[in-house]
Amino acid sequence: MDKEILNRIEIQQGDITKLEVDAVVNAANRSLLGGGGVDGAIHRAAGPELLAECRTIGGCPTGEARITKGHKLPARYVIHTVGPVYSGKPVDRLLLTGCYENSLKLAVENKVASIAFPAISCGVYGYPIEEACKIAVDTTCNFLRTNKIPDKVIFILFSTGDTQVYENYLKSIS
Repeated sequence: MDKEILNRIEIQQGDITKLEVDAVVNAANRSLLGGGGVDGAIHRAAGPELLAECRTIGGCPTGEARITKGHKLPARYVIHTVGPVYSGKPVDRLLLTGCYENSLKLAVENKVASIAFPAISCGVYGYPIEEACKIAVDTTCNFLRTNKIPDKVIFILFSTGDTQVYENYLKSIS
C-alpha cells in the first residue's frame, strides 16, 4: 500500500463524541432518529437539535449516507450511514462498502479535511470485526488514491480488541 495514503489514516481507541474533527460518522439506523451504541452516544452528545434536524431528512437506506450539523459535538458535521445487519451473504460486503464510499463522498462535497469512523455494523448488527475492518480500510485507501481530501481519516474503536484488529490489519498492508 502507498505510504502517502497510509500516512493519512490513523487508528485510535476512545470515544468518537470527543474527537475534534470536521466530521464524525454515525453508525445509524434507517430512521436516523437515534438508537443504541455509537448512534445513541452521538445523539446524546450532540443534543436534541441533532434529533430535530434528523427528523427533517426522512431516514436513510442501508449503504447510503446523509449529513447534518454536529450541534453540540466538537465536530462540525455528523455523517450518518446505515450499515447492513450481517447475514453472511455477498450483499453485506457491497452495502458496507457503500457506507464508507458514500460517507467519504459527502466529506469531499462538504470540504471535510478530517473524518472519524466507528466500526460500522460491528455492534448489534453483528458484522465480524476482522472482515469489516478490511472492508473499511481497503475502501478508504481506494478512495484516498483519487481524492486529496479528507487529509486525515481516523478509525476510532471503543474496545482494545477491535483497536488491535485495525492496527494489525494496517501493519499487514503497509
